Amino acid sequence: MTIFKKSAFVAAAVAACSFLGLGSASATELKMGLITPPAHVWTKAAQRFADTLKERSGGELTVVIFPGGQLGNEPEMFQQMQAGLLDMGFMTGALTSLREPSIQAWFTPFLFSSVEQAAAAAKTPAARQMLDNLDKIGLKGLGYSFAGMRHILKREGTVGSLADLKGQKIRIVPFPAMKVWWEATGAVPTPVQLPDIYQALQNGLLDGVDIDLDALVGSKFHEVAKGLTLTSHMAFPAVAMIGNQRWAALTPEQRTLIASTMDDTLAWATAEQVEAEKRNLATLKAAITVEALDSAEATFADANAAYKKAFGSNPLIEAFQTQTFQIQAKAGN
Repeated sequence: MTIFKKSAFVAAAVAACSFLGLGSASATELKMGLITPPAHVWTKAAQRFADTLKERSGGELTVVIFPGGQLGNEPEMFQQMQAGLLDMGFMTGALTSLREPSIQAWFTPFLFSSVEQAAAAAKTPAARQMLDNLDKIGLKGLGYSFAGMRHILKREGTVGSLADLKGQKIRIVPFPAMKVWWEATGAVPTPVQLPDIYQALQNGLLDGVDIDLDALVGSKFHEVAKGLTLTSHMAFPAVAMIGNQRWAALTPEQRTLIASTMDDTLAWATAEQVEAEKRNLATLKAAITVEALDSAEATFADANAAYKKAFGSNPLIEAFQTQTFQIQAKAGN
């Protein structure tokens, strides 16, 4: 889609929603954008939020969902929220971390072994402070949702040691934490847009992908790659947020209802993703070679140290890591 056409589409969508909102003087319609496709857990969560909010508000608050990047890519949607053109979004932690550096904490290597552990860390004071920090850029963070843990998919073979990654072109999401970590493995971290990964694997332009199982199965990358190595080396959150301009225009009662409904939605999304991890793994085991990397954390020790050197001095990142270790110790995991 050309820039002109995309701009025209966004303008038309905003105008249409504004027109629809005139139907009732008491009704407030919110627009929410996402880059994920309809089948993704974040899009499902957005729709559940919309349905629940409409029911709980008696139709006073409604939400229109624009999935699949219909309103633009994430940088564009960030700008739209800050300008008051888009009300809400589920934005990846990766892109959010470019605007609030403390969000890099979520990508601490091997801090979590499961989605459940990551979701528990979302309740820490440090995690809440990260959300509060978004106020500086005109956004209000409402909470976190999680895609699956990150693993390594390769066109040929699996990963038994760093030698299997040396010089290999591995697709990454281009943000600092992931880039620093992958560079230290000896691989060649390569940014590729999600829709282009399938063909890049098929044609050998990529040797592998850093990916979660949800995106892997949903995009059918296992059709063009033969080996999956289970590493769980990073979590991958999204941040549910609303623009400050829209938030300020809501009544206190509406704000409370939106916040509580989002809390319930994110809890549902965690449970949904936990089950999706099981289904996706079963699908992949039936289709390709799947192996767990023994002592994965030790294997990637140099990469883990590179992350710590780059980001470990941030006080909020340090606090988040400490608080996460504390709740994991208390839970016995």
